[in-house]
Amino acid sequence: MARIAVVGDGPAGLSAALFLAKNGHDTTVYGDDDSLVEFAELHNYLGRPDADGTAFMDTARQQATDAGATLVSSTVVAVDEDDEGFAVTPDEDAAPVQVDYVVIAGGKESQSLAARAGAEVADGAVVVDGDAQTTVDGLYAAGHLVRPERSQAIISAGWGAAAAIDIISREAGRDVHDWDSPSD
Repeated sequence: MARIAVVGDGPAGLSAALFLAKNGHDTTVYGDDDSLVEFAELHNYLGRPDADGTAFMDTARQQATDAGATLVSSTVVAVDEDDEGFAVTPDEDAAPVQVDYVVIAGGKESQSLAARAGAEVADGAVVVDGDAQTTVDGLYAAGHLVRPERSQAIISAGWGAAAAIDIISREAGRDVHDWDSPSD
């Protein structure tokens, strides 16, 4: 079981947390309940009727916690790569928390966390591959900080899911497909 810190509690972060936690990984989400989606209405989210952003986010938080993720009300101030993985500092007065992977999904303002950890930032966006991994092994970025000029809730959630599936696959030592069945 890997230890994962998810920085940001919007669609990207909660999507990553849901997949990671339901697959048995120790997943902590750090956020301040201040996603841009809180102020939106969702009329084009596949598989879901129109929804008010606050109601959508309440459901997403509940899904992530029901799957086993821990939500912590905190604004992360530092992400540092070290010999054991990453040290995540949840706030100014807290001791760093050691984790194996980090998914930064806290919006454009969290680009500085990715840069501090050594990730490449170019043209106002954190550079990621098709699995949402940055240029630092084990450090992922998803959501608005990856696509700051073309943001959309379902795209952000997809990037979070891509990061999670890559971590799950790495930990399993094989490609993993996350398809639920009626018996799950």
